[in-house]
Amino acid sequence: MKPVRAVPLWWVLLLVSRLGATRKGSPEEASFYYGTFPLGFSWGAGSSAFQTEGAWDQDGKGPSIWDAFTHSGKGKVLGDETADVACDGYYKVQEDVVLLRELHVNHYRFSLSWPRLLPTGIRADKVNKRGIKFYSDFIDALLKSNITPVVTLHHWDLPQLLQVKYGGWQNVSMANYFRDYADLCFEAFGDRVKHWITFSDPRTMAEKGYETGHHAPGLQLHGTGLYKAAHHIIKAHAQAWHSYNSTWRGKQRGLVGISLNCDWGEPMDISSPKDIEAAERYLQFCLGWFANPIYAGDYPQVMKDRIGKKSAEQGLDMSRLPVFSLQEKSYIKGTSDFLGLGHFTTRYITERNYPSRQGPSYHNDRDLVELVDPNWPDLGSTWPVSVPWGFRRLLHFAQTQYGNPPIYVTENGASQKLHCTQLCDEWRIQYLKGYINEMLKGGKLVSQSLGNLCNQQSDACCRAVTKSHADGDRDRGTYSLHALHTNLRSSPDAPPSEPELRPGYPFYRSIFRKESSGHSSFFCLEGLYTFLVSGSVIMGFFCCCFVCFGLCYDLKIRK
Repeated sequence: MKPVRAVPLWWVLLLVSRLGATRKGSPEEASFYYGTFPLGFSWGAGSSAFQTEGAWDQDGKGPSIWDAFTHSGKGKVLGDETADVACDGYYKVQEDVVLLRELHVNHYRFSLSWPRLLPTGIRADKVNKRGIKFYSDFIDALLKSNITPVVTLHHWDLPQLLQVKYGGWQNVSMANYFRDYADLCFEAFGDRVKHWITFSDPRTMAEKGYETGHHAPGLQLHGTGLYKAAHHIIKAHAQAWHSYNSTWRGKQRGLVGISLNCDWGEPMDISSPKDIEAAERYLQFCLGWFANPIYAGDYPQVMKDRIGKKSAEQGLDMSRLPVFSLQEKSYIKGTSDFLGLGHFTTRYITERNYPSRQGPSYHNDRDLVELVDPNWPDLGSTWPVSVPWGFRRLLHFAQTQYGNPPIYVTENGASQKLHCTQLCDEWRIQYLKGYINEMLKGGKLVSQSLGNLCNQQSDACCRAVTKSHADGDRDRGTYSLHALHTNLRSSPDAPPSEPELRPGYPFYRSIFRKESSGHSSFFCLEGLYTFLVSGSVIMGFFCCCFVCFGLCYDLKIRK
């Protein structure tokens, strides 16, 4: 989760009082479009290994940094929960594939557990053949059900031995170890997997793991650790991409990209040049931090200038932001076949200068404050508010900043309310309805991710449409889409008030109905979609409903 930075009460009251004076409702933002997606449009679901598999020490798997973090018992995770069992996905492959078939998904995004395949993290030490077989059988089961596997190589669960022995992502040698691990995966699964994601949300992995300590490995290396970790992650991504490009692409003909998460930052006062600059800075410190090196060869100039200036003011001989050599810049630039983009909410951004004497930190380096408009719909969770129009603005930003790359929206959704005993989906459906609509207005896309699909029953925060209970049963709560298994033509009964169809703009219509199955209630979404585009063809649409499918275990991290 991403908390809004704490500021003095007088400052908050002053800023909130300005919101009404700087914002008015926009009919264009609230407009709704109608139509159908074209044939071939792909919908799917997603998860990550640590949050779903369980079997943390079974069949030769080594420990991960998240195993160590959750086993520490120091109140770092709500209720001191662990993922030792999670949704028991390791032992319920066939059941989960059945659930995917029931949802009529076209593809499934999941991550591989590095320590399950390489217990020490190092390929030269030992390859766990049982881990290879587990994922190979899972991929085969998906393909047998006509479900395309979309595979993430690393979703935060670094082998613990690499952390203990080398310091994890603080050590540049991780790039070589990751390349070797990626090469093993390409070799073992690449004949069947054609869509690879190297890292999922590496910004959060670096910031929460090496700056605030809220995530594994729990280090608080303020203002230095996260930049060093990100530097090495970017190098690791580039090495994996080049390995695939030079060795495997010719015969496997797949795609390799990265998934980056970023919320939209809107200037609080659109007439203030300082607020506009602060909002731009927010996006560059969030999305540009990783995307700019991959698409342009180096960090955003504003990051280099700000961090360099503050480092000098703090008496340091060199910037806390590492530097790429000319050779590294050339090597990293262009190492992504698509841009994976995750998005959940929006913040208002305003300028605020933090004195360098406060010490080094990522948040101080940005010189800004994040605010939430009290008028934005509150979903009842502790994190996102629903601001759909920010999604489209982020998509346009990414398209214009990075040369209009193919975009797969890899994560999007709303956290489940705590203590909700059923699938409380009316508010979630409204969230998804708004965000899908804004995404469709956004133009040419390759993919999208809608929330999670399952929750391990606990005091956990989850974006899910199925629940996994402690006794192993899973509520068949479904979020069904006609577009999952049939793409319909334009709706003949579209209301007369629908807006005029404009070339190049997508249109969307959805109808919701409530059903009940056994003891649980659930909502179904019947969608009629269209995507009208001019020019290049949309290559595909991946709706990777991130984190839980009948297999979600979303730990709520203490702040």
